[in-house]
Amino acid sequence: MPANIITTDDLREFKMELLDDIKNLLSKQATGKLKKYLKSSEVMDLLQVSPGTLQNLRINGTLPYTKVGGIIYYDAEEIQGVMTSNRVQHKLNS
Repeated sequence: MPANIITTDDLREFKMELLDDIKNLLSKQATGKLKKYLKSSEVMDLLQVSPGTLQNLRINGTLPYTKVGGIIYYDAEEIQGVMTSNRVQHKLNS
């Protein structure tokens, strides 16, 4: 089994590519150019919930969705709105 040798130049190049990718994602997020509609798997990753929890959020009306041809889509802005409207802020007694 041949071994691959990774040089510091390889790591530097990887770092620069990774930083460029992160910058692109952040700029898309800042300008609102992220995907408008998300599939269930993307929403589960975003919210860190299980398929059952996502189904419960659909059933009880917490998360609005659209079903097209058997595929369920969620509006990213509506998900953000649900998260904002359900924010819990505790006031500390000083």
